[in-house]
Amino acid sequence: MLERVTSEQMPVTSRARSARATMASMSQRITQREFRNESGRIMRALDRGKSFIVTRNGVPVGELIPFRQRVFVPAEAALAAFADAPRVAPGRFRRDVDAMIEQDPTPRG
Repeated sequence: MLERVTSEQMPVTSRARSARATMASMSQRITQREFRNESGRIMRALDRGKSFIVTRNGVPVGELIPFRQRVFVPAEAALAAFADAPRVAPGRFRRDVDAMIEQDPTPRG
């Protein structure tokens, strides 16, 4: 059976890190006026992977980040990646999930 693990119990290297904190440090700050007047340049920079924090009167009001394109993975490649993975016993998997997650079907309020 699986044990519950809180983030405090995980080593620091295993904890999920906030993407926003990382993006904010790599983002270029631009003013609302720059955003309006130089939108073409900003859009081209977004195409190149740059990100921006838009400010109004020096206060951050929004974040522009590049859209991540999805990469197609052929079915054969996906199957090959999991070829050596252990088989999952559906009944045991369901019991483990039920033990970890409260799934009370009673309507709330």
